[in-house]
Parts: sequence; C-alpha cells; structure tokens
Amino acid sequence: MDAVFKASALAFHEQGRPGKIAVVATKSVQSKEDLALAYSPGVGAACEAIHADVENSYRYTAKANLVGVISNGTAVLGYGNIGPHAAKPVMEGKGILFKRFADIDVFDIEIDENDPDRLIETITRIAPTFGGINLEDIKAPECFHIERALRAQLSIPVFHDDQHGTAVVVTAAVINALRLTKRAIGEIRLVCNGAGAAAIACLDMLVVQGVARENIWVFDSKGLLSASRFDLSEEKARYAQNSDQPSSMTLKQALQDADVFLGVSKANALQPDDIVGMHPQPLIMALANPIPEIMPQLARAARPDAIVCTGRSDFPNQVNNVLCFPYVFRAALDVRASTINTAMLSAAARTIADLAYSASSQVTPGGRALADYLIPDVFDQRLLPQIATAVASAAMDSGVARLPLQDSLAYTCALTDLARRLAGTPVQKVTNDAVLMMVNED
Repeated sequence: MDAVFKASALAFHEQGRPGKIAVVATKSVQSKEDLALAYSPGVGAACEAIHADVENSYRYTAKANLVGVISNGTAVLGYGNIGPHAAKPVMEGKGILFKRFADIDVFDIEIDENDPDRLIETITRIAPTFGGINLEDIKAPECFHIERALRAQLSIPVFHDDQHGTAVVVTAAVINALRLTKRAIGEIRLVCNGAGAAAIACLDMLVVQGVARENIWVFDSKGLLSASRFDLSEEKARYAQNSDQPSSMTLKQALQDADVFLGVSKANALQPDDIVGMHPQPLIMALANPIPEIMPQLARAARPDAIVCTGRSDFPNQVNNVLCFPYVFRAALDVRASTINTAMLSAAARTIADLAYSASSQVTPGGRALADYLIPDVFDQRLLPQIATAVASAAMDSGVARLPLQDSLAYTCALTDLARRLAGTPVQKVTNDAVLMMVNED
C-alpha cells in the first residue's frame, strides 16, 4: 500500500476509541429494578434455568447470536506468522463484517498458542460462550487438523473461513464462468498454483460440484503434486497426479489447453506467456493479495478472451469471503445447526452464482455482462435473505438443524427487512408475495 493510504488506514484505526469494535448492552439498566433483573438476584433465575437444561442458554444469553472469531495469527493475510497481537485488527475487522452484513455479534479471540493440540484444547474450553466458531488465519496444514478435531468435539458450527469461505465464492465464480462459456463442469481441465488451506478447500468443493479429480493439476512451492513425491501431506496427496506425470512439469506446460487457472499462491507467479496456450475463453482466478499472480490487464493483453477474477475490490469479479461467511453463519445460528456441512456450503455457492447470473442477464442480452460480473456486489441486499434461506433449507434437509424453520418464506421476508435496515435504507414491510416475486425473477 502507498504511504498516503497507509496513513489513512492507521488514522482510521486510531481515531476516537482505538480499534473497530465495542461491547454494547442490549438491556437498559437505568434503575434499581433494572439492576435487580440484570444482575443479582434476577440473574439467578437464568442460571437456574440453564443449569436445568443447557439448551436454555440460547434463550437467556447472547449465545444464539454470538460467534467467536478465533486466530493464533500464524497465517495473517499476506503477512504469514505475525502472531496473535498483530492478528487482532483483522479479527476486529471480521467482527465488523459479521455485524454489518448479518447482524451477528462477535467476540474476537487471539490465542498465543502454535501447538495445534493445545490450541484445540483451548478453543474447546471456551466454546460454551459461543453459538458458533469462525477460525481465521491459522496456517496449513495444522488448520485442517484443528478444524476436524473441533468439529468432532463440539456440537456448534465450526467454520474455517480461509478454507471454506474462499471455496464457496470460487465455486460460484466457476459455475457462472462455465455457464457463460457453455462448458460442462465434468470436462474442464483445471490448474491450481498453491496447495495451502484455501487451495485445497476450493478443489474439494469443486470436486463435489463435478470437476474430475484426474483433470486437476496442482503446484506447490516445490512443483507439481505427483505420486512420485514423498513429501506430501494427506491433503496434498489427494491431488497428486499419477507417477507417469513428470514432477518436473512446469506451470506453463500444465496450462496448455487448460480451462481454468486457480491461483492461491503469491504475487506475479503467473506470466503472460504461461496462459497463451490455454483453452479459448479461459477463466483466470488470480487470488493472491494484494498483488495477484497476474494483473488483469496483463492477462487480457496476453489473452483478450480471458475471464479474470482477483481478490481485489478495484477490479471486476472480486472473490471476497464476505459474500459467504455472514450469511452461512446467519442461517446456521437461526436453525441452530450442529455443524456447517458440504450441503450448506454448496447451497451458498449456487445461490451466489444465481444472484449474479440473474442480475447480469438482465443487463446485457445473452448474459454477456457476466464476464465482468461472475460474482454479486458485496452490498447487494439480496445476499442475506436468499443465501441464508438456501443454507437454512440445506441444513434442514441434511438433518443438522436442531431448530428447523417453521415458515421459510416468512424467514426470507424478515431477512429482507434486516438487510435493508443494515444498509441504512428505508425498511418497508416485505410481504410473502413480494418475496415470491423476487425469487421468481431471479
């Protein structure tokens, strides 16, 4: 970032009360009567009710709308292992996004612990505080073990956004790129540069959608993931090509006739000449931040027919996790899901794709505007009601919802009103007929 922007960012974080979040009381305490209800002796009634049935914690505490955003600071943005103190601004920022886009409250928890098993133990011990846990900026491969263990031990949703949030939005972009170019997902050839947490999660999600595992070529810092290598983690080994594929294969060679490049690696890892031999209308997803694997203008100069995504807000097709995690958690909390499963994530991906496709197809005949609109704008007010409803339905259908919705249409109406209120736009009473009309239009 340039010096002017950096100074502005520091001033933003420092001005007024330092930081970006605060704890706000939801009950008024203006009298002795209020105090008696809020604390002693009134608080005892809530304690007794919860002791009798722990599920009452969702009725009488903030747990039902509270997510723990938890990190040890070992993989923060593009900075790497900068520790829990330096990770805190990111976790506070995550809290703002949860509140702004889904009205979810957050406690950010930065833990000074690099040992994965001790980190698991710490998170497990504090889990009763929360209705869900969002893991953030924890390095691979430890993050895989940590998430699996917590999912097994806890009965609340556990979600590693660096993995699954990225995977959902990437999948939505791929779905729309294939719609635009009229390709079948089972026939595409995909080359991925990067084999960390986000990359593996993206590939796992795309395989669930129908990408053939044998058509995926993955490169890490040592080269092609090949069965002839003996240094691969369990996660990387799933994407190792057969031993007859030379481990010396270059990224450029692998990209010959490829349909999709997925970059989850580092700046300038992809050269213009590397993509010249790709299939017509290639999808190039250069997601390294802040500098992508290849800048969009360079990609289009080499391949004018390319469809390009980055992680940056100053280019079209930004792959931004905020399109996913607030709405997935909104639904998971509202139906009191015991976990966030693949069915819920797939529902989120398909809904995100459909929202962009429907809007774009109304702009340009044939949907050609979709090339620069594979993914909805983050401020699209349809995101909250439609994604959360789809995810809640998937949770109910897959059997992980412990508090199923009684009326899905009424839920969509309520979330439509909430989205408008969060955006600061006038709230009009949304009727079931109005929601049905919006759904039919989409």
